[in-house]
Amino acid sequence: MSDTQPTSLYAGREPIFPRRVSGKFRNLKWIIMIVTLGIYYVTPWIRWDRGPQLPDQAVLIDLAGRRFFFFWIEIWPHEFYFVAGLLIMAGLGLFLFTSALGRVWCGYACPQTVWTDLFILVERWVEGDRNNRLRLHRQKKLDFHKARLRITKWVLWFLIGLATGGAWVFYFADAPTLLRDLVTLNAHPVAYTTMLILTLTTFFFGGFAREQICIYACPWPRIQAAMMDEDTLTVAYRDWRGEPRGKGKTRDTLGDCIDCNACVNVCPMGIDIRDGQQMECITCALCIDACDDVMAKVGKPRGLIDYLALSDEPREREGNAPRPIWQHIFRVRTMMYTALWSLVGIGLVFALFVRPEIEMTVAPVRNPTFVVLSDGSVRNTYDIRLLNKHGEDRPFRITLNGNEYLRIQLEGTPYETVTVPANETYLQKVFVVAPKGSDPAESERTEFRFWVEDLTNGDRAHNDTIFNGRVN
Repeated sequence: MSDTQPTSLYAGREPIFPRRVSGKFRNLKWIIMIVTLGIYYVTPWIRWDRGPQLPDQAVLIDLAGRRFFFFWIEIWPHEFYFVAGLLIMAGLGLFLFTSALGRVWCGYACPQTVWTDLFILVERWVEGDRNNRLRLHRQKKLDFHKARLRITKWVLWFLIGLATGGAWVFYFADAPTLLRDLVTLNAHPVAYTTMLILTLTTFFFGGFAREQICIYACPWPRIQAAMMDEDTLTVAYRDWRGEPRGKGKTRDTLGDCIDCNACVNVCPMGIDIRDGQQMECITCALCIDACDDVMAKVGKPRGLIDYLALSDEPREREGNAPRPIWQHIFRVRTMMYTALWSLVGIGLVFALFVRPEIEMTVAPVRNPTFVVLSDGSVRNTYDIRLLNKHGEDRPFRITLNGNEYLRIQLEGTPYETVTVPANETYLQKVFVVAPKGSDPAESERTEFRFWVEDLTNGDRAHNDTIFNGRVN
């Protein structure tokens, strides 16, 4: 029997320390990071006057009031189709951008990418650029210098995570009030729990997991292939121009690539784009900036690594110019996604402007189905819910039509009018009576319609239902 131990198939993760790089794509990533983080952290503090009885926070998810406020738009629970429509638009938009430009969402705007960029920036500011961080990582001895740098970095990471979790909970309550309660330790335990969870996950995902989240946790790298084709523009290496790579004074037999590994050293995913298309590539284009900088220094044309379409490869190998970018972007697939995205958006805007300011729902009370009164008349009972979306109390009048014999009575008032509080749903019990001997009283089912009218501005809503009579 052999004593040879089986070889482990697991390889431990080797941390990636991207080198600092400058260029147009790196600058674009800085701009997007500042804008997206600014929107995330600042939005809960924007005020929006909706009146004395409504919150003045521009963007608020009011779980207690079961509403979502977005500037002048107010979404109620039964209008969740607006949220569903926005999610559909987000999905179609992701399909559109992936079809046209590959994983640009992952490389520029994904929260994991944005926060990882921020954490790497802090790491570089504390520990230095790539070589310094590599030396510190490989240093086995934990001396005062290494401990000081690590603790400083981790404290800054933790503060960023705390700000991230704090900004999130501000979307669910009035931000100034919640901040005061958090500082004075008077906030609800759910707020502290949520902040702690988001702080720790941000700290771990942005500081330690980084590319592991993109490779193993995110499903999009495995789905993106269905969205892309040979006309999709994505980051690639012109091997027909760069190979054979190498250094040397005599470069007559060598390509433009000097094998400096600058593209590898700046990659946040730790891959070599010269090996071809890879699932790990997020098309952040930092390798383009690094390679262009090297090409400029050695006197070679830029674009050895660039945004390319596979369909242009045969043309470029023959020395011809690639097709214009607009021909890759504006094609059948992208136009189809754009059309679908636009249709959903137009539908949501149309639904937003035509939705009524008052609504009603009718629920017949079926226990019992009907009641025979002392004079022989038949009575049905209905629960009517009236929704007043206005910022002030409104008088609503409830009537019915569809049969001349049916009469309406409102519980608690001799009138047909009730006052519905502002931005609330009001439950009103309504009785419908059919006289003895009338057709509705003697028929099994009689259709009729409830009407509700806002007496302030004349808005109306209706709901069809059934009157159950006594069958002889």
